Amino acid sequence: GEIIVNTIEEKLENVENDIQLIKSPKTFDEQMKIIKEKGFIIDDEESCIEFLKQANYYRVSAYFLPFRKRDGKYFSDINFQRIKRIYEFDSRLRGVLFNCIEKIELYLRTQLAYYSGHNHGALGYMNADIYNEKHNDEKFKNLIQVCIEENKRALVVKHHNEKYNGKFPIWVIVEFFSMGMLSYFYADMLSVDQKHIAKALYETSVSCLKSWLRCITELRNRCAHYSRLYYWSFPALPKMPKEMELSGNRKLFSQILVLKLLYPDKDEWNNSFLVELNSIVEEYEHDISLKHIGFPQDWYVQLVK
Repeated sequence: GEIIVNTIEEKLENVENDIQLIKSPKTFDEQMKIIKEKGFIIDDEESCIEFLKQANYYRVSAYFLPFRKRDGKYFSDINFQRIKRIYEFDSRLRGVLFNCIEKIELYLRTQLAYYSGHNHGALGYMNADIYNEKHNDEKFKNLIQVCIEENKRALVVKHHNEKYNGKFPIWVIVEFFSMGMLSYFYADMLSVDQKHIAKALYETSVSCLKSWLRCITELRNRCAHYSRLYYWSFPALPKMPKEMELSGNRKLFSQILVLKLLYPDKDEWNNSFLVELNSIVEEYEHDISLKHIGFPQDWYVQLVK
């Protein structure tokens, strides 16, 4: 009995320790005080508080990272207004990139569904034989069911459930595929299909296209969840075509190069997307550092299609 009592006491002690480890919530005034203690200059306290009310302190604090020295302290002459500007730049950037990714995603949905439908039939995607040996058919079919379940209130889903016994042609179900699901669908195709699609759509190799789809999935998810792009290292290193003579890095610029390679409309890329991107970079040029997003000095020239 004594051992049990000791164990319970130990558990209670551990819980108390955990409670002490978790920080207590801070008021907006306290948050501002912490920012000052880190060495950032706040000219307008009222405007700082208003900003903190809109943007979670935990999210904002990630934008302090570029100004942290090796010893963990921060440079003492940085105005908090600059942090706000970088935060705004990141937000604007996500908006422009998300619109760009949407175009690519819709194009890929159309092309992959068209190819699969014409080569394997309307319901061929449900046949395990059209995929490679890495394909997990049970997992794939479960994901398809999740797509249907998540959209069960959509008229098209109700229609196919009632009229076609829950069977969905590839060109219907693909509309509910996420970017990650599209990437997965392509990665599991037979080699002959992968090669045809990579060459027909992008004049590239299967390994390059698979790499680009992984990158765009990660970038899309970061944009969709309002995650930081500035001073961020991406997990997927994009594979660049040999003829580009560019080595990819883990910063944002390489991910935008991938968007350039995947974007279906050359004129729209040059005359719309690049113009918007350039406008944002120019607007914030005194606050941001190009190297923190991996942009070379000639970034604009490199991104022209």
